[in-house]
Amino acid sequence: MTCVGIVGGLGVGATVHYYEKIAAACKGRGIVPDLVFVHADANIAQGFVRAGRLDALADYLAGFIDRMGRAGATVVAIPAVTPHIAIAQVMQRTSVPLINIVDPIAVELGARGIRRVALFGSVFTVEGSLWGQLAGVEIVKPQPDEVAFIGRAYQNLLDHQTGDEADTAGLRRIAADLQRRDGVEAILLAGTDLAVIFDEATAGFPCIDVAGLHIDAIVERLAP
Repeated sequence: MTCVGIVGGLGVGATVHYYEKIAAACKGRGIVPDLVFVHADANIAQGFVRAGRLDALADYLAGFIDRMGRAGATVVAIPAVTPHIAIAQVMQRTSVPLINIVDPIAVELGARGIRRVALFGSVFTVEGSLWGQLAGVEIVKPQPDEVAFIGRAYQNLLDHQTGDEADTAGLRRIAADLQRRDGVEAILLAGTDLAVIFDEATAGFPCIDVAGLHIDAIVERLAP
């Protein structure tokens, strides 16, 4: 069986969400998952992102990945979107394979025939547009005031792990505007902590749960 390493702490709520969903999915399939966890510090990682120090971020994450490799992990996942800004640099620094969160997104969009999307998540994720990793799909960037609102709303979720009605209503309004104004076919929920306020069934707009796709990919790797 594959042993999967999880880089936790980026942030804690996302790690817990992944762990719960992975454990539940594996139980449903009669699998006892072989997992290794480490705890990275979200503030340190966010500091590197804000400063544009992608090499430092890659060094930081690769240290945890190599540690999990020594503990038996044969593949590793990072349960957060924003750190994937440095995924190319990370892959240059470690021999442990990674389950890149962007890969299952590309597969799902292709299966659904979706070619025009927007992102909800951290400011870095929304502005970064998945850093050119999603080929063949147009990622529409919200207007500057919308990006700022999405970023503040997401940071509130990270900090407090509870929903705010005004933030939730504002995100729904922006999603509707992106559909009407920009022809967006679906919003990628590209921030795991968005699960605190809604999911694909309850969002009220067409969306795709990026974390859910990533979790499914992890569970497939855990299967014998």
